[in-house]
Amino acid sequence: MTDSPASVPVAPGSPTLRLRERIRYNLALLDLRGRGFVLIGGLLLLAWLSSGIYKVQPDEQGIVLRFGRWQQTAESGLHYHLPYPIETVLLPRITQVNQLQLGSGASGLSSAGNGARDKQMLTGDENIVEADCTVFWRIKDARFYLFKISDPERSVKLAAESALREVIGRTPIQSVMSDKRAQIADETRDLLQQLLDHEQAGILITQVQLQRVDPPPQVIDAFNDVQRARADQERARNEAEAYANDVIPRARGDAARITQDAEAYKAQVGNLADGEAKRFLSVYNSYVQSKEVTAWRLYMESMDEVLKKASKVIIDSSGKGMSGVVPYMPLSEQGKPVQKDTRP
Repeated sequence: MTDSPASVPVAPGSPTLRLRERIRYNLALLDLRGRGFVLIGGLLLLAWLSSGIYKVQPDEQGIVLRFGRWQQTAESGLHYHLPYPIETVLLPRITQVNQLQLGSGASGLSSAGNGARDKQMLTGDENIVEADCTVFWRIKDARFYLFKISDPERSVKLAAESALREVIGRTPIQSVMSDKRAQIADETRDLLQQLLDHEQAGILITQVQLQRVDPPPQVIDAFNDVQRARADQERARNEAEAYANDVIPRARGDAARITQDAEAYKAQVGNLADGEAKRFLSVYNSYVQSKEVTAWRLYMESMDEVLKKASKVIIDSSGKGMSGVVPYMPLSEQGKPVQKDTRP
């Protein structure tokens, strides 16, 4: 007598026995019996093998581990790895930009007692300043990031403090607090990247922002006084240089003008003297050749010069040859006003 599948009783006992009986009962219903275990095993094997299919997103890197050891790095796309527990995959996001506050105590890595001291740094001219900056970083190589460093944030913080202290330590305080802040941030980023690459941290520093650089609160008033004194000194120096730039060129111009006037006067006097000397030599040569004629001519020229300026002419009528002189009317003086005698 054969047992019907519907009449198979559930024997009391362990859960494994009950599960086995339940499977046999279901296989008997499907009329599979001996082939059912093979089919179920094949389905389970297929499901296990298909569990190795994985997809890497564009902002991720796939890190394949074989028995916990790195095997390969997969880029974005569809990939396959041996099923668990032979191989596993990690998918860290490599495009996510992380932000780290340095010097502000926001990271909580420094105790409250020495938090202010951690921000104090020595400048190139041996002054103390407190500096705060923000570091932006992301994963560059997920393999090194996951297996070379145990605490990425702390590693970045320590390296950033070291880089910032080194850069500020070779820069004067005036440059740190004024015109070289952007240059200090760039140098800190480059030095920090070198330190992380040397340690194979797999981290890329995208930006370093220098936020606040001030003297310690205990000496900030004295420092401000020094800054104001230096500003006054610089202002006085600029005013002096402006005055010098205004006076010196003007004095040089006046000196050049006076020199040119003197040269012109020298040339004029020299030319006049040469002309007078040549005229005297000409007269002298004429006098040597004809003394009486030359003497009379000189006398006439002299009298002409003298009488030309006189307003009255006196004629001696008793002189020889003077009876025929005709009086003349000075027409040039007719238009002149007559001055009245105001004497009492």
